[in-house]
Amino acid sequence: MLEHILLPMDGSALAERVLPHAVSLTNAFGAKLTLLRVLYHEESAVSHDLVNPMDWQIRKTEAESYMKSLQDRLSEINIESEVQIVEGKPAQQIIEFAHDNHVQMIVMSSHGSSGISEWNINSTVQKVLLRAKMPVMIVRAYQDPHEKLEGLTYERIMVPLDGSKRAECTLPLAESISSEQNSTVFLSHIVEVPHLPSQTPLSEEEEAVIERLNTINEKETQKYLSALVEQLNIEKIETIIERSHKATFTLHKIIEREGIDLVLLSAHGSSGDSCWPYGKIPLNFIAFGTTPLIIMQDLSKDEFEKSLAELHAEQTKGH
Repeated sequence: MLEHILLPMDGSALAERVLPHAVSLTNAFGAKLTLLRVLYHEESAVSHDLVNPMDWQIRKTEAESYMKSLQDRLSEINIESEVQIVEGKPAQQIIEFAHDNHVQMIVMSSHGSSGISEWNINSTVQKVLLRAKMPVMIVRAYQDPHEKLEGLTYERIMVPLDGSKRAECTLPLAESISSEQNSTVFLSHIVEVPHLPSQTPLSEEEEAVIERLNTINEKETQKYLSALVEQLNIEKIETIIERSHKATFTLHKIIEREGIDLVLLSAHGSSGDSCWPYGKIPLNFIAFGTTPLIIMQDLSKDEFEKSLAELHAEQTKGH
C-alpha cells in the first residue's frame, strides 16, 4: 500500500524523532525510504546578497556528511534508504520532490531546527500539509522520543469514522499496521446530538424527538460498525460509539481515555469539500492533536480546486 516514504530532515534532533516511526512503517509495508535535505540560504532571500560560494560548499558538504550518517544508522538495522539533497525553499522543494518521485507518504516532525514553539506545528509542516495533497504523518516533536530506531510499535490505534466511504480510506492502512504489529484498532463514531436553535428550554415533545433521533442514529451506527468489523481482517478490534454535541472534543477525550498512540484520519468525511484540503476534524487534529497523526488524502491531486492565492500566484509568476 505504501511503496515510497519521504522523510524531510533538517539536521536537528527534533526532526530525527520521525526516524523510529519511519522504520516502523517501512517494516510494515516494505516501503522504499528516501531521506531529503533541503538547503536554503535564508539571508540571501531577504537581503538579496550573493551567497559566498565557499560558505555554501561547506554547508553542502556538512549536509552530505550528516545525511550519510543517518543512512548508516538505518543500514545498521537493515533499513535501506536513499539520500537526496536539493536547494530551494524547504516546503516548496519537499512538495515538488514528493510529486516528482511518486512518494506515497511524507513523514514529518512537528518541529525542527527552529525549535519547539507554542504552535503545534511549525510553518514548514503547515505549508506542506496545505499543498502536498497526499498522505502525511505528523510526529509530535515535543513528546518523549522513542530511544531506539527500531522496536516502535503502535499498540492502540484509533480510526474515527462517520459512515462515509471517504472516511473509510484509512482502513487498509489500519489493517496493515495492526497485522504487522498486533495492534488493537478502535473504530470510533460520534453520534452528534441534533441542535435546535432556541432561546428557551426545549419542550418535552422536542426533547422526545431528539431522543428518538439519537436512538435511531446509535442503532444505525452500531449496525454500520458491526458490518465493518466483519469485513476487516483485524484480529484485535473494538468499536466506540458516543453521543456528543461536540464531536471533535469527544474524540480528543476518547484518545486520552483509551491511551491511543496513533490516530488515522481521512482528510475528508461525509461533509468534506474539494475546495479545501482538509475537513474540520483533521484541521483540528493538526492544530491541537497530541499523538502521532496520519492523515490519508482521499482526493487525488486533480480533484482539488485551486485557491484564490494559488491562482493569483500562477498569474503573477514571472512578472
